[in-house]
Amino acid sequence: MKRVVRNLFAIVVVVQASLFASAGESNSAAAPRPPWLDRALSLTDCLNLALANNGDVLKSGKDLEVAHGLSVQTRAVVIPKVKLNAEYGIVGREAVDRLEIPALPMLPDGLSIDPGDQRWAADIRLVQTISEGGRLRSAVRTSKLLREQAVAQHNVLLANVITDVRTAFYDVLLAEQEIIVSTAAIALLEKELEDSRRRFEAGTVPRFNVLRAEVELANARPQLSRARNNHRIAKNILVNLLGYNVPHDLFEDLPLHLTGALEVPKLDLSLQEALEQALKSRPELEVARKAELLRREGLVQARAGAYPRLDGYVGYGARKSAFAGDIGREVHGWAAGVMVTWDIFDGALTRGKVAEANALLDQAQLEQQDLARKIELEVRSACSTLTEAWEVLESQQKVIEQAEEALRLARARAEAGTGTQLDVLSAQTALTQARTTTIRAKRDYAVACARFERAIGAASPDRFTGQGTQNQPK
Repeated sequence: MKRVVRNLFAIVVVVQASLFASAGESNSAAAPRPPWLDRALSLTDCLNLALANNGDVLKSGKDLEVAHGLSVQTRAVVIPKVKLNAEYGIVGREAVDRLEIPALPMLPDGLSIDPGDQRWAADIRLVQTISEGGRLRSAVRTSKLLREQAVAQHNVLLANVITDVRTAFYDVLLAEQEIIVSTAAIALLEKELEDSRRRFEAGTVPRFNVLRAEVELANARPQLSRARNNHRIAKNILVNLLGYNVPHDLFEDLPLHLTGALEVPKLDLSLQEALEQALKSRPELEVARKAELLRREGLVQARAGAYPRLDGYVGYGARKSAFAGDIGREVHGWAAGVMVTWDIFDGALTRGKVAEANALLDQAQLEQQDLARKIELEVRSACSTLTEAWEVLESQQKVIEQAEEALRLARARAEAGTGTQLDVLSAQTALTQARTTTIRAKRDYAVACARFERAIGAASPDRFTGQGTQNQPK
């Protein structure tokens, strides 16, 4: 009996294992490898993908649609309305107002008119607001301003995304170069360790040289690990900005391939030209200008409450005759007229709205002035950082060649017996530092260019990708 139970248990385990295996195969088959993992991406490709898939860009596109809806609602006050009204009612017989005419010489039997206990009416009207104290024309201007402000706000987000993608792209390239530099440094130290061991075995150098080479090699390996980690993190940041979903079963390093180099041409733009372009092109200032104009329209609409409202209408209607008890007896015809509404005293409501609108307008003007000062500070800081990055980059133009030559001479002197191991190791460290400083200087200058162009309002989609503002409502 125990043997039978053990056999049954073994069969169950095998079946469950096969089911899990088949489930894993089906999951892997259902989740094929995304094509972007093996696609080589240039900076332009990354920008195009981010503008099409980035979550913030997609949400901003929906904000454009929201603004378009608000614009349509605002403009609706100037468009004629077609209204259909219908009514049916019934009252108790005791509440019917009958017309009783007593007997007269001309009506010896008198006259009694019973309208019945049911009534109905229906009409259709075209209603148009003719005047409302300037509110109608203000609504048209407000509708346009809402759309323009939404587009400007969308451009702000696009500029931020473009700058973030460029920075992340350069960070990935920097991490790749740091891996190359660290690998080359380790290769040099491994060669030095091999030479030290060979000379120690030959009896020409003490064991101290071998130990020193081993320590230098051990100290260099963490730099390679950090560079690889920075590379992994930088690629994940870039993928997130591109709007890609990383497969959950992808645990190893992202096989993201980038094409391009950390080479950016020098920007020749004076501070005065940069400030002028920033005050002219920054989308944030455009948003602030539209906000001020909207506040002005809000003041116009607040003042409109002190003026009468004039509406005109024309329509056609039918109703049950008031002089017949038969519900089927009706009268019909067209009607036209005007309606005037004027709140002669509204409890100071209009005065309060005007005071609020004036304060909001002053606030919008102050915000625009403050924003201009902040943008000027941002441009000055970006220009200074750009100058520093270029000076550092220029200072590193021939450092690598000089460091390589210094290492060659140190090795030659060590082999000739006139130099020491310390000279060789110092030259190797200087070469690694020169290479690291150079690639970081290139990255810093590339990022400084990206942020400088963002500061002056030059980070637009059409400049980098050939695309205009996306998702603009028509």
